[in-house]
Amino acid sequence: MLMTKHRADFDLNRPGALIAALPAVLGFVPEKSLVLVSLQGSELGSVMRADLSGELTDRVEHLAELAAAADPEAAIAVIVDADGAHCPLCNEEYRQLSAALTAALSRREIVLWAAHVVDRIALGGRWHCADGCGSAGAVDDPSTSPLAVAAVLDGRRLYPRRADLTGVIAVDDPERSARLAAALGQQAAAREVAHRADPVGCGRRDVESALAAAARVADGQPLSDEQLAELGCALSDVQVRDTLYALAVGENAGAAETLWAVLTRVLPPPWRVEALVLLAFSAYARGDGPLAGVSLEAALRCEPDHRMAGMLDQALQSGLRPEHIRELAITGYRLARRLGVRLPPRRRFGRAAG
Repeated sequence: MLMTKHRADFDLNRPGALIAALPAVLGFVPEKSLVLVSLQGSELGSVMRADLSGELTDRVEHLAELAAAADPEAAIAVIVDADGAHCPLCNEEYRQLSAALTAALSRREIVLWAAHVVDRIALGGRWHCADGCGSAGAVDDPSTSPLAVAAVLDGRRLYPRRADLTGVIAVDDPERSARLAAALGQQAAAREVAHRADPVGCGRRDVESALAAAARVADGQPLSDEQLAELGCALSDVQVRDTLYALAVGENAGAAETLWAVLTRVLPPPWRVEALVLLAFSAYARGDGPLAGVSLEAALRCEPDHRMAGMLDQALQSGLRPEHIRELAITGYRLARRLGVRLPPRRRFGRAAG
């Protein structure tokens, strides 16, 4: 997982503070993980997380390649392992992992400043250096980390585990999704006829339907299978989809993002992909890199060659700031004018969370 840049609102020479900040950066509390934090001046750059496994040492070249995409000056590694942190044999394995990571990063002119092993990222957690240097200490309280406070102020939710974060986009009723596949096929045929007869009118109705559906979902009202099928087919229209990206920067962005999340949990593939990418764009635009990351991961798993998903994923990996991503929404407003649709006005963004 890769996140966008954060100001380092703490002393990078204090491992306990850096480790405590990781849940706010990742969006969840990592367990059994290798977390690689890239550094660029006074900022945290891209932050990557990988599951600890016997094959991880063989994958450090790939991790280093991903880290190099943001062109960082240095990096810090954090190994999170409740069982292995106090196991001498495990620590020997982590010394080897640290050495392999140091060499892979060095080949890309990135210095690994430090590698820490921690048992748990919580108040009372303990860390020590992976190379046996003798340094050790306590983890600060993650809930009082400056980045955690900033995340809460920016409206981002922090999850106890990664599974809780991925649950936001997980299909929650496979049987209903399977039923929708047939309805979507029928709706797609009907929409094709309507689009051939009046492409502009069809696109306008689709965008207006999406706006109405977002308002309905925001009010806690459910969507019928027919409405879901109509929305799923509408998102497959490039002009409609590109128009709807603009909602991420509008005054009703929260309602639109809620709708995209609902669609990711119910639509079957391939229609689900567009909902995932819309959700990712909306999350990225407001600075929620963790949600954007898991959404893009799911989208690219379904459709590896998806152009927008690939572009957003590359931007997230390189640490491109949310304000630059928001500029893409201008195209949506331009398309809306061509369709004769009035979108919610753009809202002003404050301090970026990402």
